[in-house]
Amino acid sequence: MSTRGYLLDEAINLDTAQFAQNVKATIECEHNLNFMRRLPDESMNLIVTSPPYNIGKVYEKRISKDQYFENQKMCIAESVRLLSPNGSICWQVGNFLDNGEIVPLDIELYPIFKQHGLQLRNRIIWTFGHGLHCQKRFSGRYETILWFTKMDNYIFNLDPVRIPAKYPNKKYFKGPKKGQISGNPAGKNPSDVWDIPNVKCNHIEKTDHPCQFPIGLVERLVLALTNPGDCVLDPYLGVGSTAIAALKHGRYAYGCDLEQSYIDIAWKRIDKLRSGTLRTRPMNKPVYQPKTTRVP
Repeated sequence: MSTRGYLLDEAINLDTAQFAQNVKATIECEHNLNFMRRLPDESMNLIVTSPPYNIGKVYEKRISKDQYFENQKMCIAESVRLLSPNGSICWQVGNFLDNGEIVPLDIELYPIFKQHGLQLRNRIIWTFGHGLHCQKRFSGRYETILWFTKMDNYIFNLDPVRIPAKYPNKKYFKGPKKGQISGNPAGKNPSDVWDIPNVKCNHIEKTDHPCQFPIGLVERLVLALTNPGDCVLDPYLGVGSTAIAALKHGRYAYGCDLEQSYIDIAWKRIDKLRSGTLRTRPMNKPVYQPKTTRVP
């Protein structure tokens, strides 16, 4: 069965998150343009995805560079149509390899988004510790997320995604606030460089997908850029990490993928999420682990 609605009709706790009642997942094995064209205008509050990079992975057929970008243009156009006025689009990409030369996809895709009048809010660097080692260039250990909005009045909730401060007890050393704690007690802004492990063989979230989104990466976007009850779409859903992040925090999840096996895995993960047995990595681990020094 390629599609089913999933109603989460009970509230349960998982880690620090709580399901809102009646949030639903709408997930199908279908071409993304067909899926998206059935959805109403301005119905999505967040569109977050990681499209194939056209490098010949098992889930994609390598095509010409021109055709690849034409396909991206059509998907982006539908995404803009579906985006609510105060919503966000987050396009996570790496590099395309053209006869051994690196083609940074975020640079190539940026003008397409600008043609639709979108405004770039952040170019987020996602850095991770594991990957293939290169022989004739430095090994790649980061990818990028382009975060666009339609308007200046967009949703941005910082408090749910704050991370522990490097020096949480740092105080003002002069002025009228001298001696008071200088930082926000809830933590600091994660900045635009995110150190989050990618999903490799020993990661607790690993499935059969070779290029799987870590749930924590999407959670940060869901919590910061949407409110409970909002709608989140991933037009290249894969094994459902975006849907998991949305449902986990009381958002409606929409998504599609061409591979039936990935859709089946996505539903199994949603079942585990509902039962409280899905294993995920904590979202807001600090980038720095400051050492404490005991002064005699």
